[in-house]
Amino acid sequence: MDDVVWDGSAFDDSVDRHLARWRGKAPYDETVEAVITRVQMLAKQVANTKRRMHDKVGLQAPEFETLHRLAARDDRRATPSELAAELLLSGAGMTGRLDALEQAGLIRRIRGTADRRRVDVELTDAGHARWLEGMRLQGLIENDIVQVLDAAERDQVNALLKKMLLRAEQHAAEGADVA
Repeated sequence: MDDVVWDGSAFDDSVDRHLARWRGKAPYDETVEAVITRVQMLAKQVANTKRRMHDKVGLQAPEFETLHRLAARDDRRATPSELAAELLLSGAGMTGRLDALEQAGLIRRIRGTADRRRVDVELTDAGHARWLEGMRLQGLIENDIVQVLDAAERDQVNALLKKMLLRAEQHAAEGADVA
């Protein structure tokens, strides 16, 4: 596949087949349907690669996301309540997740020095290594997907997707619904 010129004109993708199947049967703008369905299909493909990555690093998606949140912090630490808020979990749900990660040696709970009632959660070196391996694996496939675009095309796609996402976020913030 590496020697194929990916100009998009010589090949039908799943969206082209979807459009052909529905042409003349439903009232929609075919260009809009193509854009939205391709975005959805790309998101689905990336989600599938993430599931495979989670399997390879031996973590469930919520466990990986917890490590991801800790790795993003300069000191790789957070309180359980901070993590629960970021991950939209109850305190009990967060405790269960942290228990499993601690048992696996991927995080540790540390008592605060100034306030012994405070507990921080810290990403261990083993947890950081597992997270990095997952990021490396995911990066390989994501880079492969995007590398079919040259630098100018990547910039253009990024700008156009940002414009669409800002509009979608505006609709969400306003509670926009189907007319």
